[in-house]
Amino acid sequence: MLATFYQLYLQRVHNEKSLRPLGQIDFRDKERTLRVRISNNGIGPLIIEKIIYIKDGKKFAVISDCLTLNPRSYAHLRTSESASTVIYPSSNLVIFETTFEADEPEEDIDEARTQLSSLSLVVIGRDIYNNKITIKRDFEWFGTRRN
Repeated sequence: MLATFYQLYLQRVHNEKSLRPLGQIDFRDKERTLRVRISNNGIGPLIIEKIIYIKDGKKFAVISDCLTLNPRSYAHLRTSESASTVIYPSSNLVIFETTFEADEPEEDIDEARTQLSSLSLVVIGRDIYNNKITIKRDFEWFGTRRN
């Protein structure tokens, strides 16, 4: 009986380790498209409980509060405190994306890059076993990245 319970314990520990999500914040700046997304490169689902944007030491719940760009010019994620978002394995969640038309000047793209480069992102979530997961990344990459 003792051996059976020990085997069940080992199986649970194994499942917790093997079904762990691997969250990552990815950027794209190519072909006049700017994108920020949260990817899950692990085997288990990533349950996002909170997304926090940080600009000049202040915290914001929505990226549109951090940018002076027209909110209709880009796709962005609207979150609420009460709802969780699940990112399944090998999937992603786009939190910001905009594509500039060919006739839009390069200065507009540079302005968007500059505004994004001043932000940081903190993603607070958990796995299916309620192990806390925190992912952090600053957006300085946009300040150094050019086509």
